[in-house]
Amino acid sequence: MANIPATPEGRSVRLLKVGEQVRHVMSELLARQAVHDEVLTARTVSVTEVRMSPDLRHATVFVKPLLGADEDIVLKALRTNTAYFQKEVAGKLKLRFAAKLKFLGDESFDEASRIEALLANPKVRRDIED
Repeated sequence: MANIPATPEGRSVRLLKVGEQVRHVMSELLARQAVHDEVLTARTVSVTEVRMSPDLRHATVFVKPLLGADEDIVLKALRTNTAYFQKEVAGKLKLRFAAKLKFLGDESFDEASRIEALLANPKVRRDIED
């Protein structure tokens, strides 16, 4: 069996590809408003990343509502409709196993804003420029 090339992050290319495919399916379902949930149809939700487990049986889906508003409500609605999303993803990707989806809020945008604010601080800027 050939070694699967790994990315610098430690995840194999296959995991990244499947994760990206799941992300596209989830984004399409949310954009088409395929799920009949008032919370999800009333808001725009971005699927920013999907991380797959090595056995492809679990997927962590990172989402962010537009402008970050009502994140808790959106996450609750997504978790309520998990079975529907799992069925749709499994049907479209034709994987051996239907991945169990876990929805989490994406904190990377908040972290990036925090880092930008730190870098904009005059004391830090002075140290960087020297």
